[in-house]
Amino acid sequence: MSNRKSISIQLFFRRIARRLEAVFFLAKTILSERNFIYLSSVAVAISCALAVIILKTFAHNVFKFANYANEYLKLPFANSIFPIIGILLTVFVVKKFLDGSIEKGSSRILFAVAKKGGILPKKQMYAQIITSSLTVGLGGSAGLESPITITGAAFGSNFAQKYKLSQKDRILLLACGVAAGIGAAFNAPIAGVLFAIEVVLTDVSISAFIPIIISAATGALVSEIVLSTEVLLTFKQNLTFNFHNTPYYILLGILAGLVSVYHARNFRKVEHFFSRFKNNTYKKALFGATLLAILIFFFPTLFGEGYESIKILSTGHPESILNNTLLENYKSKPWILLTFVGLIVLLKSFATGLTLGSGGNGGNFAPSLFVGSYLGFFVAKAIHLLGISNTLPIANFTIVGMAGILSGLFHAPLTAIFLIGEITGGYDLMVPLMIVSSISYAVSKQFDNYSMDVKALADRGEVFTSDKDKNILQSIDFLKLVDTEVKTTSIEKSLENLVEHLSTTNQQIIPVIDDKNKLLGIVDFEEIRSIIFNTYRIKFTLISEIISQSKVIIHHDDGMEFIMQKFENSNQTVIPVTKNGKFFGLIYKIKILEAYREKLKEMIIE
Repeated sequence: MSNRKSISIQLFFRRIARRLEAVFFLAKTILSERNFIYLSSVAVAISCALAVIILKTFAHNVFKFANYANEYLKLPFANSIFPIIGILLTVFVVKKFLDGSIEKGSSRILFAVAKKGGILPKKQMYAQIITSSLTVGLGGSAGLESPITITGAAFGSNFAQKYKLSQKDRILLLACGVAAGIGAAFNAPIAGVLFAIEVVLTDVSISAFIPIIISAATGALVSEIVLSTEVLLTFKQNLTFNFHNTPYYILLGILAGLVSVYHARNFRKVEHFFSRFKNNTYKKALFGATLLAILIFFFPTLFGEGYESIKILSTGHPESILNNTLLENYKSKPWILLTFVGLIVLLKSFATGLTLGSGGNGGNFAPSLFVGSYLGFFVAKAIHLLGISNTLPIANFTIVGMAGILSGLFHAPLTAIFLIGEITGGYDLMVPLMIVSSISYAVSKQFDNYSMDVKALADRGEVFTSDKDKNILQSIDFLKLVDTEVKTTSIEKSLENLVEHLSTTNQQIIPVIDDKNKLLGIVDFEEIRSIIFNTYRIKFTLISEIISQSKVIIHHDDGMEFIMQKFENSNQTVIPVTKNGKFFGLIYKIKILEAYREKLKEMIIE
């Protein structure tokens, strides 16, 4: 009976899915292209909001259960065990059901936009939900927002593929999914719009704002209806700004920028360390999860997203974060509390690195807010205890600090400003938010040109930047432009043999290769023009006598920007291309320029 019931439920949902598809196909034929995009943005946003609801509810309930287990079972620090279980389960799911790999971090969205035309795999629509709920929901020290944005982007991308929309509309719906994810996760639609535009889309027209705004608003609305406020990161205090505290906010901005750099570099070091474990994934997972469990044993607030402790720090009883810790009996001592908070600021990057490096799934969005709140509290509390100022509003600094680290890590100051403005329920802190976010961004930018999530990809030219020309060049598939059907010759042949082919080819240069297809040099007809008009010299001249080395050679993995630099510096119109040490073909500058013009037309999102 149970099997029959299960089959009938599956059939029921399949029928609903088919009917919805039919409705959208009908809508596409009836509505204009622009109106169908508006409808699509709503559908993508609702799908993404439902994913947010599942993730957030699961993570919140596991957090409550872990605290209940600590108190009811009388087993202090039992929540240290949950992250080990969560990470091992995540690795098991990835290995058995997701082909052994899963893409992590919002950088994968940027890579899809830059190199894949906005195409994301179908499995990203459910893989992120499952794995991140296991990792973060069971206490992994990471965030759900990056998985949420990837899920939203996958919904948008695959929706566009399903209904055969153009590349520009596919990328636009991808951004709509990202905006809906952030809007739903924080009930902050403006931040969702800004994150999509500031981080995902580096080049967008005003008219593209409308679908993104619709998606962000829809996602936030669904989240507002379904999720309770205790699940979301919200603050209800009356917050005001006193301009006399401006110097301290400037100090917080500087420290936030420096801590952002510290967090990013430590996180990358930990991930790089675990990248050495390539063969035994379970051994890596167990090793990393055990180290994480030890950290959580001594610092329980590293458990999960950490949003509950952020709320506690912003209240009048911040000492409550020492409950269920080894320092619980000392929570009345302010210097103990300050030391504990300071250590957390320094250790969070290691905890997040261990979580993700060992095989768990999550992101750095929530950790950035976590570290920012702790840093803000630390600065304000330290100034209090040192007697420098007794009037600093600690809650304000705790909240504004979140914007500082978010801006410094993700290089998204506008997103940081408006996100914190929205989740605090007002904009009374707008001036300090601007001060801290902009200073943190400027300081972080001095050390790293790119945000922590995209630095490695940006260095390889695999994501878009603020340089529009560079973005277009990076989106061109260079290998597709290489002419591989070219005439070649060997060094032992005579020029007479080569001249016979002049009437059947337009090649300006003839590559000279050996029997292993290795490029030895080239014969440039411009350089031997005087010879080919002399019958005697043609007959008795060998290729070995007229071969020359190409002024420049392009390798198959050279970035497009570097390739164009080679063309400009060498003043050549055609250059040989090698792949894995062997001759691959010829690339013509004119082909790249033609591809550039076509991409320019495609990438304008209207």
